Amino acid sequence: MTNHGSSRLVASAALLWAFASCGGGESAAPESPGGGAVTRWTDSTELFMEYPALIVGEPARFAVHLTDLTDFAPLAAGALTLRFAPRDGGQPVVVTQEAPRIPGIFGVTAEFARPGVYDLSLLVDSPQARDSIAVPDLPVVASPAEVPGGEAEDGGIPFLKEQQWKTPGFATAFAVEGAVAESFDAAGEVVPAAGRLAHVAAPIGGLIEVAGTGRSPAPGQWVERGQLLVVLTPALGEAGSAYAQARGAQREAEDEYRRAARLYAAEAVSQRRLHEAESRLQSAREALAGIPGASDSTGRLPIRAPIAGVVASRRVIPGSRVVGGELLFSIVDPSIVWLEVHVPAARAARLSAATGAAFRLEGSERTYRTGRTVSVGSVVDSLTRTLLVLYEATNADRTIKVGATVTVAVGTGAQVRGIVVPSSAILDEDGRAIGYVQISGERFEKRELALGGTDGTLAVVLSGLRAGERVVTGAAYQVRLASLSTSVPAEGHAH
Repeated sequence: MTNHGSSRLVASAALLWAFASCGGGESAAPESPGGGAVTRWTDSTELFMEYPALIVGEPARFAVHLTDLTDFAPLAAGALTLRFAPRDGGQPVVVTQEAPRIPGIFGVTAEFARPGVYDLSLLVDSPQARDSIAVPDLPVVASPAEVPGGEAEDGGIPFLKEQQWKTPGFATAFAVEGAVAESFDAAGEVVPAAGRLAHVAAPIGGLIEVAGTGRSPAPGQWVERGQLLVVLTPALGEAGSAYAQARGAQREAEDEYRRAARLYAAEAVSQRRLHEAESRLQSAREALAGIPGASDSTGRLPIRAPIAGVVASRRVIPGSRVVGGELLFSIVDPSIVWLEVHVPAARAARLSAATGAAFRLEGSERTYRTGRTVSVGSVVDSLTRTLLVLYEATNADRTIKVGATVTVAVGTGAQVRGIVVPSSAILDEDGRAIGYVQISGERFEKRELALGGTDGTLAVVLSGLRAGERVVTGAAYQVRLASLSTSVPAEGHAH
């Protein structure tokens, strides 16, 4: 972990602190007795502290920034105690501030009576976190003459704590050694699952009834199976007469069957006559069943939803005439969707149908997981040179929209080892993988990364990162925007 001297503090000089563990990192002794800055992480708290050269008899103000790592918000309440223990023994210097001056920032002043090396312990007692942070090897000199000249501040992208706290979703995490399931990216599209898309067409020609059309469901509304969509008045002649004829034929067949049954019971007709009447009735029912819906006594034809789902389209104009087969509604049940993924032919041999896939919707950072693999194509498309793979995904909250384009991390079944970071830490910049490393509390560095694979949630980095470095995993794009600006943020520091 690299620490930088702050040019805003008197006689400040850059310090280098060696990172030793992902739990917070032990720091080596500073190279010079000048002031500077230090960044430390524990399991629950991030410390970024700036301080001037520590000189006997001169009050030194420590600007302490504390961040709650559970949500990367500033510590808004609670006390902070700084305990400076002299390395050669003696009475420690202890100062306490009962509450932050502003959320996240404590301004604590300490004064030293004798020179030497001090080990600092910061004790955090806040409703958000209770923590102890060690900062060893702080040198205190006897006079200003012993303070060496300051060194130039290292480069990097400035992104102040106040900016970080105000940026929704900002987060960081350690890069660690590990392994992830290998995958590669392929483009896809969300489509309705089989049996979960219904096109509702006019079964016969007729007029859309004006009354009640206003209650007809609009696009985006949920309908239940069997729910009334619209009422159709069959037109006389053309296909409309077929509906009336079918209804009349069924009534006649029902009457004939009941008469034949009574006569057969009285042994007045043969069983053959009863069978013939039964056959005619069955044929009449099948003819009427071929026209969806059931009419009321006026001969109107209600059109009902064949499945439960969301109305995707509605082409109904009150009073308009429609012909048989004309599309009226489209209904989609989005609770389960399919992903049509087009895998490049060059990578088709590497995919494993058993591993499933992770995917992201266009414009979203959320990662979804697929369920079962529905099918893997056997024929490579001669034009696109891709192989079609279908995955199934549950969509109980309906956030996956049918028709959306997706980027799918297709699993290969292999394991890849290297430096592992969350996939959200990786940005695409003109086809290059980019990450932002937090080199100190308020400075970041852009790195070009070589990726070894991803499972959609975690990514393996082959080069560009070291284990123990801290990477931006949330709102990395905001850090990228900061890197493009040459101006100092308007809010500055509120020390």
